Amino acid sequence: MSDVRHVLVLPDRDAAEEVAEELGDRFGVDEEPQLVRDALAGEDDAEDAQWLVVVEDPSGRLDAPALDALAAEYEGWLETP
Repeated sequence: MSDVRHVLVLPDRDAAEEVAEELGDRFGVDEEPQLVRDALAGEDDAEDAQWLVVVEDPSGRLDAPALDALAAEYEGWLETP
């Protein structure tokens, strides 16, 4: 089985940090999710940056629709591979 990586896109750092915490609480994610600042193409203004929460899912056990629903609670979404 190939490793699965989920990328949740959030509107700001606070939302990304809260989602990262929720991943442990709701889904039992053991490994700390990676937070990545993603500046929108062509934008220099830091206010226009999105934040990505990258979750490694080597066993493929995380439910994509549930992850998308979690991201949606924070005005974000799950990137589709």
